[in-house]
Amino acid sequence: MRMKFTLIAAAFALANLSVTASADADATAKAKAVCAGCHGPNGISTNPMWPNLAGQKDQYLVKAMKEYRDGARLDPNMAALAQGLTDDDIANLAAFYAALPAGG
Repeated sequence: MRMKFTLIAAAFALANLSVTASADADATAKAKAVCAGCHGPNGISTNPMWPNLAGQKDQYLVKAMKEYRDGARLDPNMAALAQGLTDDDIANLAAFYAALPAGG
């Protein structure tokens, strides 16, 4: 039940992100906080159901997130979270996680 509430709260937070250029850094910071809920604050998930993002190739992360956002990749939780992300948000998130050291 707690995870469901967290996902709903995260979806609400992302749905309210500003898409203006001046708010890109703030939107990316908010999105990172939402990602950390499942994927860990440093991109290393403690749950075997969710992948690590740290050290993942940025092009893969961009492709995956755009597919979630645009409905080409089906996962209701990720789709809801990706809906509020712009292409710039996704690129910034991908660069951030790609630069982190990969973990086991």
